[in-house]
Amino acid sequence: MQPQNNRNFASTLKLARRCRFCAAPLTHTFVDLGTSPLCQKHVEPEDFNKAEAIYPLHAFVCGSCFLVQLEEFVTPEGIFADNYAYFSSFSDSWLDHARRYVESVVPRFGLNQNSFVVELASNDGYLLKNFVARKIPCLGIEPAGNCAEAAMKIGVPTQVKFFGETTAREVIASHTRVDLIIGNNVLAHVPDLNDFVAGMKLLLAPEGTITLEFPHLQKLIAENQFDTIYHEHFSYFSFCTVEKVFAHHGLTIFDVDELPTHGGSLRIYARHDGAAVTTPITPRVSQLRQCEIDAGFQQLDIYTRFGQRVIETKRRLLDFLIDAKRAGKSIAGYGAPGKGNTLLNYCGIRTDFLDYTVDRSPHKQGRYLPGTRIPIVHPDRIHQTRPDYLLILPWNLREEIMKQQSTLRDWGGKFVTPIPEVRVWD
Repeated sequence: MQPQNNRNFASTLKLARRCRFCAAPLTHTFVDLGTSPLCQKHVEPEDFNKAEAIYPLHAFVCGSCFLVQLEEFVTPEGIFADNYAYFSSFSDSWLDHARRYVESVVPRFGLNQNSFVVELASNDGYLLKNFVARKIPCLGIEPAGNCAEAAMKIGVPTQVKFFGETTAREVIASHTRVDLIIGNNVLAHVPDLNDFVAGMKLLLAPEGTITLEFPHLQKLIAENQFDTIYHEHFSYFSFCTVEKVFAHHGLTIFDVDELPTHGGSLRIYARHDGAAVTTPITPRVSQLRQCEIDAGFQQLDIYTRFGQRVIETKRRLLDFLIDAKRAGKSIAGYGAPGKGNTLLNYCGIRTDFLDYTVDRSPHKQGRYLPGTRIPIVHPDRIHQTRPDYLLILPWNLREEIMKQQSTLRDWGGKFVTPIPEVRVWD
């Protein structure tokens, strides 16, 4: 029997959890991944023997608006403001994705030298440099000072700030309202969701456009992408839910693209409610909304079943690794992404299974993965040690990585991806 004081404490915690959008109580578990450190806080060699802070990685789903979310244990300042390790420019496919995006939106929305473009969470200037090259005025807003510094070095104007209503007013005062607001993989990183969307509403010019890209919750569930859940991602969006969030703030989503990036993402296009003349709503909006409704995304059952599938995926990955090591095989990792840290910490995979992992970013090399303390080294180590298996942690970049490391096959090495299920690629 549970002691009375423990029951009361658990009840208090349960009542304290509120949806970050609609403030409804959070009582339904989506998936519980145990505890984990922050995924981009790589361990310095001198700190190897020091303890790390770890936090519950327990995702809930709101029974009212169906927003999947984590509790906020660390402030955004604690995650992003201090020497953030992720730099967008180290992925060739992501750079190409950004270039193609700019090539499409410039003619579609008639952007020119009289326009003004702002990107939220602009990172190292990977995208805005394409507007700079076209002499279209732009501004990046990036909370990580080291990323912002890299952007400014390549000529991308950048302010080191978090975005919300306060920052929106500052940009309006110093510049003007914005014709195009861009946010790629930032919406999930925002704990104060309403302040962020309200800031975009305030900053947007009367006939302006917002485009946001974020991983699609429908794909996360369908393809078992539980490793995309980590503390830096506070929220996980279906189309129906993000449409509710935008409508609450007087913004209409008038178009949507389904993208292959990050295992399956959405790019939404939004405008002020009253700007319907120049941007009518496309059929893709109602089609995707109905697709989610038909799949059960307005009912709790599809969310609460997810956790058991995750447990089975963990067991199968460990079965593969145990069998490989017992057979005398060597295994290395490729990449040090956030999703990799969730996978490794949840499954308890350390150097007893992975000898090391490699990463192209010099900002990660020479450090250790959070929690698991697996060393991060230069990709040259693969050719020096010739592992039998290379576990691709950023599995969404599988094709790019297999092409870069194609010589692995010269000594009979094989690629492995863990999601949606363990698969060995010859």
